[in-house]
Formats: sequence, structure tokens, C-alpha cells
Amino acid sequence: MGRSVLVTGGSRGIGKAIALRLARDGATKVAIGYMRSDAAAEETAADLRALGAEPVLVRGNVTSSRVLEQVAKLGPLDVFIHNAATGVARPALETDDKHWDWTMNANARAFLALTRVIAPAMPRGSSIVALSSLGSVRVLDNYALVGTSKAALESLVRYLAVELGPAGIQVNAVSGGVVDTGALDHFPNREEMFEMGSRNAAGRMVTPDDMAAAVAFLCSPDSEMVRGQTLIVDGGFSLRT
Repeated sequence: MGRSVLVTGGSRGIGKAIALRLARDGATKVAIGYMRSDAAAEETAADLRALGAEPVLVRGNVTSSRVLEQVAKLGPLDVFIHNAATGVARPALETDDKHWDWTMNANARAFLALTRVIAPAMPRGSSIVALSSLGSVRVLDNYALVGTSKAALESLVRYLAVELGPAGIQVNAVSGGVVDTGALDHFPNREEMFEMGSRNAAGRMVTPDDMAAAVAFLCSPDSEMVRGQTLIVDGGFSLRT
């Protein structure tokens, strides 16, 4: 397909799985946004080269003007995946304003800021996908700030889908259930979440590859008439909760 792609938070976990899937599907240039681990980013870059794609590393806080400047220099993109996410895993009343600002800025504001930079140069037929989670619509323990930021993210997806539709750009979201990644290590109820993640119709936890497959669909011509939607990938978990 020869597409040019940007995946924020793309050096590990779900983001890495998405980057590799898009490279396997024919992307020729895959830019990886990451914040800290140079080793993880270099490992992902090597994997991308092995798949025949040209990797580009974009290091820095996704909310920073420096990252926006780097992204602007990438040239026209065919696919933009906003996977970078962070947040404070505490009950709502145990958070403060700096936690709110940090979480909302990275998970929602950065998506809009990056889209402002990227969308004007995107050709018709391009795709934008934001990664969300069930906490956007359901109450999960220690997830108040992240869940609220993901709700804002999904709202932005709907507005951008309408605004960018006339330019031939699709905008959608993929919302995962409990996904088996290292991010779960940051939750105080980690073991409970692992058990919860397997209580679904599929009988197993969602994997990063499951998420990547959904993203790949939303970046393919087969999804042309899917606009402003949030595709839930949870093995049917949310059907019974």
C-alpha cells in the first residue's frame, strides 16, 4: 500500500502491535512516538525494518510543542494512530488538579493538537484512529481520571469525523477491554483485573494483536462507511457488566 503512518506510544504494548501490523499490511514508513525508553524504541525500529518498513523515531512528551514540530516535519501522513496514554490510577477524591491536567492533556488534548498538525496534509482516503477503553463509559476502580479523559477522546472522535469527512478522512476509535500489557502493572488491583479480563464470551484476555487487528480494519478500504464510531474489542465482556 505504500502508506506513511504515525503511531504515538508506538514503542511497546498495543502501540507496537499496531505499528508492526500496519507494516505487515504494507506501510512503507512508520513513525513511532515514544517518551522514555530508547531501547524499546530501537527494538521496535529493528522489527519494522525486518518487515520492510522505514522507521522514524519521534521522542518526547506527546503534549509538547517539540513533538508537534517533529510530527510536522514527517510530511503527509496516510494514517495517524493516537495510542499514547497515561494517567493517575487513584479514586477520584484522592487526585488533585495536576493529575487531572496531566491525564487530560496526554489522552485528549494531545490527540486534537496532533490532528490539527496532521489532518490538513492528509490525502483523501486517510484514516485517524484513537485508542480508548471501557472506562470511558463504565466505572472502573481507580480509573476516574483516565476514564474521563477517554470519554473526552471519544467525543473528539465524533466531532472530527464530521469535520474531516468532506476531506475524505475517516476518524474512529478502538476501545479495549482489559488488555494483557505491562500497563496493568501500574494498577493496585492488577490481579483482579487479570481475572476480570478473562470473564468474557471469548474466554481469554484481549491481546495487543487483537487491538491491532481492529485498528487495521479501520484503516482499510473495507471500513469506508464507518465514521465517528468506537469499536469495542473486549471479547464480549461489556455485554454482561
